[in-house]
Amino acid sequence: MTEKSDKTIEIAILATPDVTASTVYGMCDLIASAGRDWSLLTKGVIGQPCFSVTIASMDGKELSVINNGWVKPHRSLDASYQPDVVCILELFVDLKLGMKGRYVQEIEWLKAYWARGGIIATACSGVLLLAESGLLEGLDATTHWATSGLLREHYPTVRVHPNRALLVTGEDQRLIMAGGGTSWMDLGLYLIARFAGAEEAVRTAKIHLIDWHDNGQLPYAYLCSARQSEDAAIARSQVWLAENYDRPSPVSSAAEFSGLTERSFKRRFKQATGMTPIDYVLTLRLEEAKQMLEATDLSVEEIAESVGYQDSSFFGRKFARMVGMTPVQYRRKFKVLHNMLR
Repeated sequence: MTEKSDKTIEIAILATPDVTASTVYGMCDLIASAGRDWSLLTKGVIGQPCFSVTIASMDGKELSVINNGWVKPHRSLDASYQPDVVCILELFVDLKLGMKGRYVQEIEWLKAYWARGGIIATACSGVLLLAESGLLEGLDATTHWATSGLLREHYPTVRVHPNRALLVTGEDQRLIMAGGGTSWMDLGLYLIARFAGAEEAVRTAKIHLIDWHDNGQLPYAYLCSARQSEDAAIARSQVWLAENYDRPSPVSSAAEFSGLTERSFKRRFKQATGMTPIDYVLTLRLEEAKQMLEATDLSVEEIAESVGYQDSSFFGRKFARMVGMTPVQYRRKFKVLHNMLR
């Protein structure tokens, strides 16, 4: 998976009035240290940096940002600018209004950049800008658990997985998303691993004392879904399903748990979540299976049984249809990255 190059990789960080200075400059410090600081700390000699980091905004001017911070970009976003990666970090967003109609110029630039073969990486609520561009239509996405409902509501063609700490998708795997909060650190480590190799990512993680977020955001996502749903019975059943999706006939059991008739439960569940109960269960099962394929050495058969499938062949077909690759192919592609960032 490593995309090593003889040239220094340029990673640009998009600056807008809605960013926090701590994430912008934190990502700068993390990426800039790769290749440079390990040698300094262990040998007393400054190493060769693996990356150059650029802060870019639409006009390149210094701007006031959230929490009384200031960010001074290095340059503007002009039509000829083509860094190797553009990062969109957390954005302070109105959870009702979202990104509709905002950042029109930045979005047009991102679409042109993508068309030229660029890689776009987001963290936390930064994914909303990517969704507003239309580049996520029909694709999987992750975001902070608190903005997952907004992402689903405003962009119904996007398949939202708020339990994923990191998700890579799109043509040539050029769309990279990290979940919420400090998952921008996970994003930074992923970029280091992808372009400079696993060993450098591990060294950088050790320097900055960063732990990989093995458990994703599931505990927070459960709470979020319960708070955001206006249908209390369905909100409770979402939490119940998240904890019991591996049981036989989970939809019937969830309907019983909700106190509704099964017909009424299915109708209200679809209204509240935008998904049928069985599709919701399937999503939970497949996301848990992905985590287990990445993080454990359990066989596909053991994982299938663990998430609620007695027939591993049936599980494999479901997985391939929804994910686009077999469980074995998925493990081969993502397990090595997961292990090197632990």
